[in-house]
Amino acid sequence: MNSKFISIEGIEGAGKSTQLAFIQRYLADNGKQLTVTREPGGTELGEQIRSLLLTPTETGMAVDTELLLMFSARAEHVSQIIQPALNRGEWVLSDRFTDATFAYQGGGRGIDQQRITELAQWTLNGLKPDLTLLFDLPVELGQQRVLSRNQGIDRFEQEKVDFFQKVRNCYLERAQQEPERIKVIDASQSIADIELQLTSILQPLL
Repeated sequence: MNSKFISIEGIEGAGKSTQLAFIQRYLADNGKQLTVTREPGGTELGEQIRSLLLTPTETGMAVDTELLLMFSARAEHVSQIIQPALNRGEWVLSDRFTDATFAYQGGGRGIDQQRITELAQWTLNGLKPDLTLLFDLPVELGQQRVLSRNQGIDRFEQEKVDFFQKVRNCYLERAQQEPERIKVIDASQSIADIELQLTSILQPLL
């Protein structure tokens, strides 16, 4: 069965949404049956949890609560969407997966990486993406892009530069640890150049 699980990662402003659309078209044009989804979210319950996680609140949220909500949404996501699609032989393209939790809750919030690893082992039964595309760019550039959208910012986007620097550093560390799975894309380049990077990575999988 030639199903593949691809996740897309990166800090805010890295252009994931734009490039996800390109990847979706590229895979479809090459005859792949595709399920496109996102985290947190992807299921009815997951989208409700997403709203809890992203809506800014005056009282904030305990870091453990945030971590457990992420994995609650993910467990549902895997059970209801990702694993069934893979079992059908489809390719799955997910905007974020477990690497995001290591980066945001681990790197950004300072939660011990081993605790995240244990939760992942408990809830995911060993499921990992076959390929992770990490869209990387300087934090300051990412924040400029977020502000230029003229949209409201969510609970994560309102964090300070230091938070996102820790997130970025954690992402890059994970890419160094798993270079075969996690491919770093220079997201500071033009859209056309980014698409060339993506094509060179995706083509050998087809």
